[in-house]
Amino acid sequence: MIVILKLLAMICSGAIFLQDVKDRWVYWFLFPLLGIFLGTIFFQTATTMFFAVSAMMNFAITTIILLILYAYARWVMKKKFVDHSFGSGDLLFFYALAIGFPTVTFILLFTGGVFFSALLYMLFKKRWNMKTVPLAGFMAFFLLMVLTGSFFDISPSLYIL
Repeated sequence: MIVILKLLAMICSGAIFLQDVKDRWVYWFLFPLLGIFLGTIFFQTATTMFFAVSAMMNFAITTIILLILYAYARWVMKKKFVDHSFGSGDLLFFYALAIGFPTVTFILLFTGGVFFSALLYMLFKKRWNMKTVPLAGFMAFFLLMVLTGSFFDISPSLYIL
């Protein structure tokens, strides 16, 4: 069952990546599906209490980050937040990721995905003529690589940390 869920999460991540990079929009239902697949995998590999505490902490961390970004966009950049300085798909992706992993793993994946996205953007912004970062897409590609590594036991378990 976990193998099937992991494959479905990989398919969702790949679809998010392709749609965000190519078209700059993503079917909204892919984000809850990704969250359900990742959350179910995590729930099956952890105790109920550990899952609940980790999910709540991850949601709190994500909300704090988004509130800081909101404040920066509104008061420093003087722009609207959602769909102007930050995409709604990015917001949905953050929360989908938050439900799927223990807190330490979530923080590592989140920060790793953000740095990976910044690196890809800097490398490809002129070639792909990008004006904004397809953050959800690049982070989904990062997640796809991590899930592929865990699928083939290339990396340590994502649920031990």
